[in-house]
Amino acid sequence: MNPVEQAHRVSFQQTLLSARRTMLLSEILKIAVDSFRANKTRFALTALGMVIGTASVILVVTIGLTGKKYVLELIQKIGTNSVELEYAGGGATASERVRYNDFLTREDEKAIDAQVPGVIYSSPVLEMHSRISFGGGVVKDTLVLGVSPDYRHIRNLIVTDGRFLDESDESAHLKCAVVTEIFARERYGNSDAAVGQNFQILGIPFTIVGVFKESVDDFGQSELADQTILIPYSVARYFTGTERVNQIYFSMASMSLVPQAAEQIQNIVQSRHRPNSVYRVQTLKQLLTMAAQIADALTAVLVLVAAVTLAVGGVGIMNIMLANVRSRIREIGIRKALGATYREIKLQFLAEAVIISLSGGTVGTLVGLAVPLSIHFFTDYALPISPVSIVIALGAATMVGVIFGTVPATRAAQLDPVEALKYE
Repeated sequence: MNPVEQAHRVSFQQTLLSARRTMLLSEILKIAVDSFRANKTRFALTALGMVIGTASVILVVTIGLTGKKYVLELIQKIGTNSVELEYAGGGATASERVRYNDFLTREDEKAIDAQVPGVIYSSPVLEMHSRISFGGGVVKDTLVLGVSPDYRHIRNLIVTDGRFLDESDESAHLKCAVVTEIFARERYGNSDAAVGQNFQILGIPFTIVGVFKESVDDFGQSELADQTILIPYSVARYFTGTERVNQIYFSMASMSLVPQAAEQIQNIVQSRHRPNSVYRVQTLKQLLTMAAQIADALTAVLVLVAAVTLAVGGVGIMNIMLANVRSRIREIGIRKALGATYREIKLQFLAEAVIISLSGGTVGTLVGLAVPLSIHFFTDYALPISPVSIVIALGAATMVGVIFGTVPATRAAQLDPVEALKYE
């Protein structure tokens, strides 16, 4: 046989082998479908475990993402887009820090507003304390902050009664104040009654124009206390006799701008003051990152718990497939007698296990997606859906079918054809 004929012969044998394998795979799938049709109830009950397992994975991931979104939104309300600039002292030694004060000024604030892109709000914070009478001989040391109207947006404050400080209060140096709900309740009985009332700060009369509260618990991260009074910065500076401030707050357009803005603010303020002066720039981005990591870890733990349900469903598949092997021993013997190989028998039963698992996984995925989609359809709240959870659910369902279907498939493939044909 010449080389050309030999090459044609090898090519023809490879084609026959490929066709035979294609035919066998088609036959295996057809036998599996016929088996399911003959035992519809058993097939449905076996797949039910996978339906529950995969639906649990989808729902757990959805719940985890919803919880993460909720927590991050709460933390963002504290002011994660904000940057705090603080004067920490001037000079290298303790005596120099006392002697050479180099406080921040409104000019620093204006320079940063002009040079740092993305700054949308800024406000100085001038801190004082005043002993305020609450009636009945009760006098409390109360925190008083001199701020600009932008402070409301920086700290995401909610005005429950009246109004907040505005630009006219600042420019006209009006002696007005906004107080916390706790202050209003303890001094006047309720928030509504506090608006329009007069009280004194260091002997100077002020009129309450509004009552505010924080939009969320700040975990002690802000300078606000339970009983805090906010007054215009232009008025507060007359109590100190200077425009120097310890702190200036900036709010950025987005959280992604915060790291770069913090660095730029540090450089700008250092360039405007003495080299030995110390200024600190602080953000809440680290807190937000930590919260996101904790939420992701909790979601991963919940997914692992949901995976136990998939394992239970896999055990059910293995038990049913073992029973299926026992009931079809004679069929297996006939197929082996007609030439079916070890590989073909194993592939047949493994394919049946995977089909059961993947069918249940597909239905479970649809069920898991139906819940958040229904909530979004019937309400205004949109639950986050992760495409990764769908891939994980279907991939896990396939793996469960392969892992728990291997034992029954191997047992079927190892049956002796002679003994199998004798089986009654």
